[in-house]
Amino acid sequence: MKTEGRNAVLELLKTDKTVDKILLEQGAQGSLQKIFALARQKNIRVQFVQRAALDRESRDKRHQGVIAYTTDFVYSDLSELAGREESLIVLCDGIEDVHNLGSILRVAECAGADGVVIPAAKGASVTEAVVRISAGAAEHIKVAKVVSVNRAIDELKELGYWIYALEAGGESIYEERLTGKVALVVGGEDSGVRRLTREKCDKTLSIPLFGKVNSLNASVALGIAVYEVVRARLKV
Repeated sequence: MKTEGRNAVLELLKTDKTVDKILLEQGAQGSLQKIFALARQKNIRVQFVQRAALDRESRDKRHQGVIAYTTDFVYSDLSELAGREESLIVLCDGIEDVHNLGSILRVAECAGADGVVIPAAKGASVTEAVVRISAGAAEHIKVAKVVSVNRAIDELKELGYWIYALEAGGESIYEERLTGKVALVVGGEDSGVRRLTREKCDKTLSIPLFGKVNSLNASVALGIAVYEVVRARLKV
């Protein structure tokens, strides 16, 4: 698996994950020099190459002068995400766009979420592009890939979680007491949270909209919601 981009590779080097090698552009300056120093400290093999070589290895030529090679992304079990009394888990119900998934991982990690749940089918997986878009957050947050999001909801309920669907037509998120074990379900880009999934949730919460556009991007909506959870907990 390739991790591309300066911030993503720097975050990767802060973890305990095994990095097989790093390609650095010749004449590296600035943060690329910092990457080189960290790699040397961890005894990671570094190859200095021409930019054309990086372009050939990169999927979209947005490598910013560095590509790191690791083993494929390692998913967690759902049980590894759950447990804390003040816990926050994000469930993705059909998020197919890699940009949205990368942004969701970044938002969830920044808010201190315990992990993100994605479906094994009908949804984006953690790819090289997702890792890059997450700006390295994918290296720090646990991601569980499950056979069924609905089944994951059932398991979380048994563990004491209160499950909220983020969807239009629900109660205002600003009226809910979001403390304790909370799981937020964010739906796909076009269809939102599926009906059967929504019916399994304890409550549907909505973000008030006052403009002429009637919806928010999935990762933007999640950002508002997770920080409402953070705000509620800071008040306790």
